[in-house]
Amino acid sequence: MLGLGMTIEQPYLVTELEGFSPKIGNLVSMMSYARKTTLDAVYNLTTEQLDFLPAPSTNTIGMLLAHIAATEVAYQVDTFEGRAMNAEEKARWEVAAELGDLGRTQIMAKDLNFYLEQLQEVREKTLLEFKNRDDVWLMEQVEFRKNTFMNNYWKWFHVAEDEVSHRGQIRLIKNHLMP
Repeated sequence: MLGLGMTIEQPYLVTELEGFSPKIGNLVSMMSYARKTTLDAVYNLTTEQLDFLPAPSTNTIGMLLAHIAATEVAYQVDTFEGRAMNAEEKARWEVAAELGDLGRTQIMAKDLNFYLEQLQEVREKTLLEFKNRDDVWLMEQVEFRKNTFMNNYWKWFHVAEDEVSHRGQIRLIKNHLMP
């Protein structure tokens, strides 16, 4: 499921998608494939499996799913609204964004549907915003550090690659659970 009631019929093609500018459609294709593989990796996991902590200073699968959603929210706020998270957004997402000790105590005892609904809610907003943007916006540059620039395309690529990285961690944790 892509979001907005859409599915990608050819998940292995990076292509333009109806309703999106050409480059944004390509980006949505990639982000959708990353999400599909994340969802495949967590399919049917129990709450106990989502809360499994492989070692004291690591993350659980539930924490990683919450982090994927929180990262997307942070980039929504940055790229769509040009600001950092406000107090209300931080209250909801900061623990998941940061993970660590607070994450290990606060992100637990939730079933898979909780995390899937968070991911879907966040992605729906991203897709709605992408529909209102064009490739010129995607390529807009901002100075990141002195003489170092990034554009919105890179920022959203980072959202996708962050998810792929954490999906790899999820697979490793699953290997500890189900050898």
